[in-house]
Amino acid sequence: MTNSLGNTARLIGAGLRALLVLSVVCGVVYPLAVTGVAQALFHDKANGSQVTSGGKVVGSELIGQRYDLPLKKGQETPEPDLKWFQPRPSNGLGANSVNTQYQLVLSGATNRSGDDEELITWVKDAKAAVVKDNSTAGHRVDPSDVPAEAVTSSGSGLDPHISPEYAALQAHRVAEKNHLDVKLVEKLVADHTDGRTLGFMGEPRVNVLNLNIALKELAGE
Repeated sequence: MTNSLGNTARLIGAGLRALLVLSVVCGVVYPLAVTGVAQALFHDKANGSQVTSGGKVVGSELIGQRYDLPLKKGQETPEPDLKWFQPRPSNGLGANSVNTQYQLVLSGATNRSGDDEELITWVKDAKAAVVKDNSTAGHRVDPSDVPAEAVTSSGSGLDPHISPEYAALQAHRVAEKNHLDVKLVEKLVADHTDGRTLGFMGEPRVNVLNLNIALKELAGE
């Protein structure tokens, strides 16, 4: 009986020591080491790829955001602020319903099929809105020039990029709303177009947040 109790005590003691050591190694040392390496070598990415403007954090390069006018009385859906470049639709899975302190868009795809009647209606309405919003007195947008991402959301619903074609399509409207020469705006788009990763992966893209920050500086606001 004494030997049995002694063996049990030794096993419990060994287990507790193992628990303590593993807790320190896995719960303290390892996270601190990983965090230290991340902060030293990938500081910006480790902190969420935050973008600053005027000394303030205004967003992340990894998460798209909308540029809307304040809601008017009786409105449920805000209208886009047309002086800014607009991202692709960011419907996601709708707005958050639990924590109403923040207006969040839940990430996710609609998972609707291509023949879904409601999806087809969304796309047609979005295309008509793109043509209407981006046509100016001296420039009419051809519906055939509207790219796919201008009327459809990404798999996450929070894509921060648009194609150079969609950015260029918006240039006339942005120039008119900000009283700028359209050539300057088109050059702004070209300067903020990122090529394929490593020269062959993905497609050329424009980060809407960075483009709008540059537009704000160009417009002197």
